[in-house]
Amino acid sequence: MPFALYFLALAVFVMGTSEFMLAGLLPAIATDLNVDVAAAGLLTSAFAISMAFGAPLMAALSRRLPERTTLLSCLLLFAISHATAALAPDYALLLTTRILGAVSNAGFLAVALNTATRLAPAHLKGRALAILLAGTSAATIAGVPAGTLLGAHVGWRSVFWVIGSLCLPAIVGVFMAVPVSRAQGAPTDRAPQLITELAELFTPQLAGTMLLAALVNGGTFAVFTFIAPLVTTTAGLADPWVPLVLVLFGLGSFAGITLAGRVSDRRPVAVLATGGPPLLAGWIALALLAERPAALLALVFAQGFLSFAVGSTLIGRVIHAATGAPTMGGSYATMALNAGGALGPVLGGITLSAGVGLLAPVWVAVFLVALAMLISLVAPQLLGPRPRR
Repeated sequence: MPFALYFLALAVFVMGTSEFMLAGLLPAIATDLNVDVAAAGLLTSAFAISMAFGAPLMAALSRRLPERTTLLSCLLLFAISHATAALAPDYALLLTTRILGAVSNAGFLAVALNTATRLAPAHLKGRALAILLAGTSAATIAGVPAGTLLGAHVGWRSVFWVIGSLCLPAIVGVFMAVPVSRAQGAPTDRAPQLITELAELFTPQLAGTMLLAALVNGGTFAVFTFIAPLVTTTAGLADPWVPLVLVLFGLGSFAGITLAGRVSDRRPVAVLATGGPPLLAGWIALALLAERPAALLALVFAQGFLSFAVGSTLIGRVIHAATGAPTMGGSYATMALNAGGALGPVLGGITLSAGVGLLAPVWVAVFLVALAMLISLVAPQLLGPRPRR
């Protein structure tokens, strides 16, 4: 595999840590800024919504720029947004910095997904995506728990300073490893016109696969965003267990992405068919057994494994379905991932605010994954080979 993939994964690790770290910092942020936990949870939703809309916007604006220029610009903007967040005196400014960071994250990931698939051999594109997305699971293993511990001992603002600082080695690595290339949409690439690539969004296979990816990832984010109160209140574990639970989830997700990446190039439908039903059953089991600490710990690992195995395979299928959009396909995958990242926490926050109980986000995950499975059963052609043009 090209060495550049690992530096891209490093940057995804830094950005993934930022995206997910609020799961362990929500109570502290809510207290410091005088808002409730549900409102603090909207910081995660705002980040995901901004990524979903920012991905195609940034991809469209950067079509005529070299990939490395876009990647470096997004990383720099991301670092600046986090330095500003560390100084934010109120909720409004913190929310603004999350939106700015999300848009730069979206631009980076959209181009990085295209870069990864372009640099990898044709028969290893799924594995290349797994390496890139492994940065996300590494964030849940190391970055998010470390951020939670740091926030608990030094304050949540210190975590934003650290994230901004970690952008610097990522910038150096991307500058050194990613080859200088012509603009993504240059005439020599024979890339379609932007309007043609945007029209791909209305093809049934691409739109349907994006919907499935959004639903599955929505379930994951619904639970992950509000996992801290689930651990400390529902299961009755002490606060130090929160980062340990996040590590378990991250280990599961890393294992899921790694295994799926090795199989999805050859048998993506098999990964989805064998992973979907256990994923749904696992969310139901978590909703019923979360009060038992041993069951909670086991299910967190299992759901991390299944969520990312199925979710990352669906993201790969989105890129596969977007063959007619060579410069925008990565942004469509980013849209699908983060549409779920926005939908899950919003629905979870709504159900929590309605007083349904702390298990409400888990039942949201059950509903979203069940809906995805129903759609895949009714329209199995969504996951099949893309028709020849």
